[in-house]
Amino acid sequence: MALYGILGDIHGNFEALEAVLDALDARGVARLLCVGDVIGYNADPDACVALLRARGAQVIAGNHDLIGTGRLGFERCSNKARYSLKRTRRRLSSFSIEWLKTLPPHRLVEDRIALVHGGVRDVQLYMTTPQHIRRNAALLREDFPGARVCFFGHSHEQRLYGVAGEEVRELPTNGVYHLAPDQLYFVNAGSVDAQRKRSHKLAEFAVFDSSAWTVEFHRVRYDAAATEAKAAAGGYRITPLLDRLYTWRRRLLPA
Repeated sequence: MALYGILGDIHGNFEALEAVLDALDARGVARLLCVGDVIGYNADPDACVALLRARGAQVIAGNHDLIGTGRLGFERCSNKARYSLKRTRRRLSSFSIEWLKTLPPHRLVEDRIALVHGGVRDVQLYMTTPQHIRRNAALLREDFPGARVCFFGHSHEQRLYGVAGEEVRELPTNGVYHLAPDQLYFVNAGSVDAQRKRSHKLAEFAVFDSSAWTVEFHRVRYDAAATEAKAAAGGYRITPLLDRLYTWRRRLLPA
C-alpha cells in the first residue's frame, strides 16, 4: 500500500515533467507510475528518460516509445507525430534507446493496479467513450482478473470511469474521489505535455492512494514558452508546407 504519482504522455517535455515532479515532491509523493509516451513531439527525450530513471519510476511503453525506437511503424500517426518522431529517432541516444526497449507493454502493481497506454490490448487505441471502456473492461477482466483500477493514457485528457457490470459511468475529476472496492475503474491522469492543447498549457497528473483507495487529479504550470522554443529550434515542429506534403503522400501512397 502506497501513495503514487500517476503520469504519462510526457513526450519529451522536460519543463513540464520537472514541474510535475516538483508538485509531487511537495505533496510527499515519491513513487511514480508512468503509462508511457516518455518521448515524442518535444526536444528533450533523453533528459526525460534520465529523470524517470533517476526517480526509479515504474514505466510502460507507449506508442511513441515504440515508434521512436523502431518497434512500431508510423501507419497510425498524425502528420505532427510522424514528423517529430522521425526527428526523435535521429536524436535519441543509444542509452535512452536501450532503456526504452526494456519497457513492458503493461504492468500490474500490488496485484490490483493495472497500467496500460492506450487500450488493454491495443497501445494506439483512444479510449474516449463509455463504449471503449466497456469493451476494454471485459478485456481487463480476462487479462488481469485481479485488477480493480486501470490507469491509461494516450488520449491526453483527465478522465475517470466507474464500471459496474456492463454499466459505465463517467465520474467527476475535481477533488478527491473515493473508489468503491467492489467496482472497476479506468483512470486517465491526463498529459504531462500540454504543448498541443489550446485551452491551457498546464501539465496534468494524478495522485493515487492505494491504502485509502482514492484518486485526485492535478494540473500545474510550466515554462511552455521554453519548451516550444527548444522544439522549434530542434526541428520538431512540422511546417504548414510539409504538413500538406505529408497529407498528399498519405493519399497517394496509403499504408
